[in-house]
Amino acid sequence: MSFIEVKNINKTFKVPLKGEGKFGNFKSFIKRKYKYIEAIKDISFSVEKGEIVGYIGPNGAGKSTTIKMLTGILHPTSGEILVAGLNPSKDRIKLSYQIGSVFGQKEQLWVHLSPMENFKFFGSIYDMKKVDLEKRIDELATIFEIKDFINQPVKSLSLGQRMKCEMVASLLHNPKMLFFDEPTIGLDPIAKETLRKLIKKINKELGTTIFFTSHDVGDIEEVCKRVIIINDGKIVLDDSMKNLKYHHLNKKIVEVNLKHNVDIAEKDGIKIIKSKDTLHKIEVDMNKTTMDELMGMFKADDLQDITISSEPLEEIIKDIYRGNDE
Repeated sequence: MSFIEVKNINKTFKVPLKGEGKFGNFKSFIKRKYKYIEAIKDISFSVEKGEIVGYIGPNGAGKSTTIKMLTGILHPTSGEILVAGLNPSKDRIKLSYQIGSVFGQKEQLWVHLSPMENFKFFGSIYDMKKVDLEKRIDELATIFEIKDFINQPVKSLSLGQRMKCEMVASLLHNPKMLFFDEPTIGLDPIAKETLRKLIKKINKELGTTIFFTSHDVGDIEEVCKRVIIINDGKIVLDDSMKNLKYHHLNKKIVEVNLKHNVDIAEKDGIKIIKSKDTLHKIEVDMNKTTMDELMGMFKADDLQDITISSEPLEEIIKDIYRGNDE
């Protein structure tokens, strides 16, 4: 049996409407009207033990609602969910011993305490024996390289150091699965890369199953081997990272600033998005051409500045949702 089994789940929210007129608030209290919002629409998927799965989509697509149902915070309106063989809605306490979570925008550590003091507190919550907790802290502190600052107040740590400690706190009780929600948000490039490597390391060395959400294309490309894309409450793609990269992450946005005006002609794989004087914004399809071919369209000594970035994930998802495989 898969570690996560999701079968035909739906989630509908009943939202009260605001009253109208001079006595709108009183009327709405006496005779409240509602509207129904379908946040999740008949989705099904499974996650095998030890997998790293990216669960992505634009804001409002249903990612957070899904995670809340998988962890037992919300109950599905209909359908069936099993995580580690447990029903999250009925066995939330038991499930909490099997899973952990790391949220980039929500801290779980007490900032006035040191990481060590936090770890001891969380260990007591999970009823860990003192000797087992101390051994686990030492093991994780070595893996995550936090021993140099483990006794400093959390509020004095850098964001990258704090995220390492957040991960250790989530792994103390040896969960079989970790949920990551935008874990690299706000981190500098070096800290992002460090965190990505650590996520892959705990998956490889500890066998932890990873369920990962992020708006950062770099996170998805480097960490996930499989991607599920959700939009408007429905799964629109469930495929390997390899196939997704080939079909949808092949486009790069190149912005160049030249010393002189140069006409850059469009050709197969090279599309001019915007040109003004010496500034050019170009879309390059890496399946149809190469960056060298683009660079060959102007002299190297005429180049003042160049920026290469991936197509925004939101745009990629929109293209997938529209069935645009160009």
